[in-house]
Parts: sequence; C-alpha cells; structure tokens
Amino acid sequence: MLTDLNSWENIVSNMGIKNDDKIIVYDNSDVISSCRCWYNFIYFGHDHKLIHVLDGGLKKWIKENKVTTSNQSKIIKSNYNAKEKKELVINKQEIDKNILKKEFDVIDARNKERFEGKIPEPRKGLKSGSIENSFCLPFSDLINIDGTFISKDKILEKFQSTKCDLNKNLIFSCGSGVTASVLALAYSLIDNKYMPTIYDGSWSEYGKN
Repeated sequence: MLTDLNSWENIVSNMGIKNDDKIIVYDNSDVISSCRCWYNFIYFGHDHKLIHVLDGGLKKWIKENKVTTSNQSKIIKSNYNAKEKKELVINKQEIDKNILKKEFDVIDARNKERFEGKIPEPRKGLKSGSIENSFCLPFSDLINIDGTFISKDKILEKFQSTKCDLNKNLIFSCGSGVTASVLALAYSLIDNKYMPTIYDGSWSEYGKN
C-alpha cells in the first residue's frame, strides 16, 4: 500500500505541507481512510504529535452544521523532507517467523466471519481464514454509530477481550492495510508511547493461493 519516499515527498510538497505543520486529516468514510493517511504520515517521519484525525469525519461535521466552504485553498508548494521509519512495517517473512518465535502479537481488523474463514474473501484469488496465532478485533467494534471512536475505557476492554498479550509488541493486519490503521490509531489512544506498526501486505498478500 505504501508508495516510495520520493513520491510521498512530491505528494505532500504539492499540498504545501511543511515538516513542522500540525495536520488534521478527515474523510467521508467513518475515519477509515483518514486513519490510513495518519499512519502514512507517521511512517514517513512526520512528528506523530502533530498528526491527528478528525473524530467522526466530514459526515459528523456537516451533521452538526459546522462551517464548510466550496472555496479551494491557495497552495504554495513546499519542500517536504520525508524519512522512512521502516520499523513500522512488518513483511510476510517476519510474520511467518513470528508464528514460531511469538515475539509479537498480530491483531486482524477484519470481521470475525472472514477471520474464521466462514465466508469467502471479497478479493478474487484469496483463500479464506487468518494468520496462525493471530487475534481478531473487527475495526467496526471501535467505532460509534456517528463515526467517532468509542471511549478509551471501552477501547481497552475491546483489546483485552481478544486475549492477546498487551505487554507484547502489537502488529495490526486486515485485508489490505487500511482498516489495520484504524486499530493502530485506536490503540495509540490508550498507549501514547505506541508507534503504529502494520503488516502492510495484510491478507491480500498472505491469503494468496
């Protein structure tokens, strides 16, 4: 899912964003896409304290009759410098090794029916099921009806309910690396020292026949 460093620098520079800018990301899909964008910025070295997601996204903003505009922002191209934090991405080889070593726990953001292999995958060419020894926490369990995150106390309860070891490093997976970022952001709300770490290939890579 991740682009290369030079492409990311060009994308962000063309938006006029600087390295020391405070960034608020929002979308129209109940925070799913904005969480992935949040992760991308952190992966490419933006200060994690300066990157945020609008809780509830644009839908909630509009529903509450908050200010919107049809005007386009005037963009002055910047010279954004990115630095990859490669430790925040886990690859398939590391996932396979960990099945035996059990150095970290993998939590899958897909729904339980997909995780348990009870229904076929929506992408062609993928087998059903999940990574051995992984845990399931559907990302939707962490989101309220209005698109906001549930309370921190409830987030902790949800993670504890998976029976994973919260003292271990946590790696998040899903279908394609997007909703895994929802789990990563949610976990960062209850552990401010946690840096989001994703198996970026996720089941779209691991589940190939």
